[in-house]
Amino acid sequence: MEVVIKKLPSNLAEFKAMEIMDLTKPQNTCALFLCALNLFVQDKNVGIDAINLLKGPVELSTYEKNFITDRLRDKTYLPLAYFEGATPENNYTPEEPFVLKLYPDGRPQDMEEGYMRLYLQTAGADSKRAIKMRSKGDEWFIWEYPGIVTDIRKPHKEDPFKW
Repeated sequence: MEVVIKKLPSNLAEFKAMEIMDLTKPQNTCALFLCALNLFVQDKNVGIDAINLLKGPVELSTYEKNFITDRLRDKTYLPLAYFEGATPENNYTPEEPFVLKLYPDGRPQDMEEGYMRLYLQTAGADSKRAIKMRSKGDEWFIWEYPGIVTDIRKPHKEDPFKW
């Protein structure tokens, strides 16, 4: 499955108005999470507000805020690295429109009822990264995402061994 985003949001109002702001589709929740992380690297407070919209009834804890801050410190390229066309060679500059491919869980039977796991791929890592969501009613919210914010290969512009 894939999600197409015409334009990345640059503020919270644009984020809330995105065409894919439909949390009944878990793939949209994943794509919106990457957009929220991208807002986070631009403005931490705006990013936190956007992520909290995707967390449902449970907002980010202080630990989670610090975790995301730590993982994205000096890695502003990370949120966009999952979109098609983003590679270390082009410094993780995705193609436009922004296309995110998502892969189903190979072992959905391992998930408790009300939870779902999808996988994202980046050219900066050898294996897919999981994102776990939890449902409330018909909507899917972000639940666990540590793999998504785990470091990947440095973009060439930041790699001292690349020309």
